[in-house]
Amino acid sequence: MKVFVTGGAGFIGSHVVRVLLNEGHEVTVFDNLSTGYQKLVDNRATFIKGDLADQDRVEKHLSGHDAVIHMAGFIEVGESVKFPVKFAENNIVNSVKLLEAMRSAGVKKIIFSSSACVYGVPKKLPITEDDPIGIQQNPYGACKVAIENFLMVYRQLYNFDTIILRYFNPYGPGELHQPETHAIPNFVKATLASKQIPLYWQGEQIRDFIYVEDLASAHVKVLEIAGFEVLNIGTETGVKVADLIEMIFKIVGKKVPIEDLGERPGDIPANFASAGKIKKRLGWTPQTTLEEGLGKTIKFFKKELQTD
Repeated sequence: MKVFVTGGAGFIGSHVVRVLLNEGHEVTVFDNLSTGYQKLVDNRATFIKGDLADQDRVEKHLSGHDAVIHMAGFIEVGESVKFPVKFAENNIVNSVKLLEAMRSAGVKKIIFSSSACVYGVPKKLPITEDDPIGIQQNPYGACKVAIENFLMVYRQLYNFDTIILRYFNPYGPGELHQPETHAIPNFVKATLASKQIPLYWQGEQIRDFIYVEDLASAHVKVLEIAGFEVLNIGTETGVKVADLIEMIFKIVGKKVPIEDLGERPGDIPANFASAGKIKKRLGWTPQTTLEEGLGKTIKFFKKELQTD
């Protein structure tokens, strides 16, 4: 297939591009580099620096593609609270512009990078795809819900093949967000630099950490699907954050102090996925243990930070 990847210079997007290429697909990366890095883009892909706000340009470059993997968007939750209009314009309006460009270019297959945050506070664990959408705590989550709804509309009106992937907690090499708000890269970098790890809830929260290459492989698998599907992408295993930190200490070979930040409003005590649907439908399962994935992540940051 010829696949158009928005946000393909980002953390997850660059891994998806690499897996697509390794599987023999032809890939075009479309990214404005506002948060991505061209150095992360595999040189086998065609790279176009562009913004989804420019609908005519998107349509021009979409011509001849078979599918879109849509991963472009702002992700920093705190920033979404400060600048909700900026988030809505970039994440929602530009996504609709992409859909319109696809319709004009005759490309009617899209895989969307959504999030487990759409479930809100889970009523039960593990979370399944038929669990209700929850009340959102921030504009970031509200944007994900809004885009999912637009995708449903384009399925109904224009018969798009639409696959929504709800990620749990991705981690791995190549995560270079500025600012970085995700737990694992911050924990790893603090440990390598012998600095305090800031920790909420004394690390009692439970999360489902999915290694980025396993997550990327799911995007390639779902290219086979037609129709409309919502799929969780997780490991089906909940891990306590405090135990995650101890695992990082063990792999690095040293401990650093913990800064107890107490409670944080809006945090969900626990969430982890049921990924039985994608396993049954496509045979996809994560291949990387948490210890293996953390080892690869630590190796990446050692090189990036130039530590021993």
